[in-house]
Amino acid sequence: MVNAPVQSSEPASAAVVRGNASAVLRRIRESCHESRTDGGRELRCMALGTTCRWVTVGSPAAQRRFDTEALGWLAAFEAKYSRFLPDSWISVLNASAGGAAVASDPEIDRILALCHEMHFLTRGVFDPTALPLIRLWDWRKAQMPTDAEIESARQRVGWRKVQRRPGSVRLSEPGMCLDLGGMGKEYAVDQVALLARQCGLTGALVDFGADIRVMGLPADGRPGWHLGLENPDQPGKAWCGLAVRDAAVATSGDYHRGFTAGGRRWGHILDPRTGRPVQNGCRAVHVLAPSCTLAGMLSTAALVLGLDEGLRLIESQPGAEGLLHGPQSKLSSRRFYEHVAS
Repeated sequence: MVNAPVQSSEPASAAVVRGNASAVLRRIRESCHESRTDGGRELRCMALGTTCRWVTVGSPAAQRRFDTEALGWLAAFEAKYSRFLPDSWISVLNASAGGAAVASDPEIDRILALCHEMHFLTRGVFDPTALPLIRLWDWRKAQMPTDAEIESARQRVGWRKVQRRPGSVRLSEPGMCLDLGGMGKEYAVDQVALLARQCGLTGALVDFGADIRVMGLPADGRPGWHLGLENPDQPGKAWCGLAVRDAAVATSGDYHRGFTAGGRRWGHILDPRTGRPVQNGCRAVHVLAPSCTLAGMLSTAALVLGLDEGLRLIESQPGAEGLLHGPQSKLSSRRFYEHVAS
């Protein structure tokens, strides 16, 4: 699904986005912290609204080149696609909802084509236009929206309402919003991991908010990278670990963020088909896949679809394995436990 890092491009707001990228890059650089681990040299920073880190193995020259290119790519990506920056391309698009189309470029067209593919594969569970519902169910407010509010927000949601053609995008109805929060971080992981290979590193682990992709080998001589999987019943603790090489791992769960109202707990992951938080008993999903974009999409979609249908979705994708935490037991794909570290 993801083949090579895309280059920065030139929609109408490109000059503003480039200016934003310079400011974002300064902020990211100020947050950088370097250290050593058994796996190699680690660099941490704050970007895309989360903690980003990479562990790299290779010559000092290759590591320096990678740091420079990866930080620059991250800054450009955030400046262009963050809905929290008023002059980003995506904010300009959202402000134009119901009006004229907004100029796009090959990178934007490619990302939106990927969104379309993911929407199809997940039977509509992945929907980048669900932001009106996400805002309505803001878990920090700890307040239940009314049925009327939910229905009103649902009228402004629907991927099929996005009008796309090469070079332009239009949100057809006022109040619609596009948000890449459901796949942007995972897509960025894939792109930065590919940059690591292009820069000549012999091994790298790229981890953006626990969405991870690895390539090559760590510096400690192990035959793969060992990644812990968080226990939803004991957040912060791992229930097992995976041994991974040249693959990606993503986890989705509703146990970190949510609120209690009406005697029920409401998590932060929504089903855009109903406009309400998921309430199917599935607490967390771990997915191992060839790309982080695919792993992230499958883990979130499987959580929304529930144990049986979610597992079928994971098993339908070549190279993907997964495990779903149910109320009393775990349900896994046929070969998931072959990747569990001994």
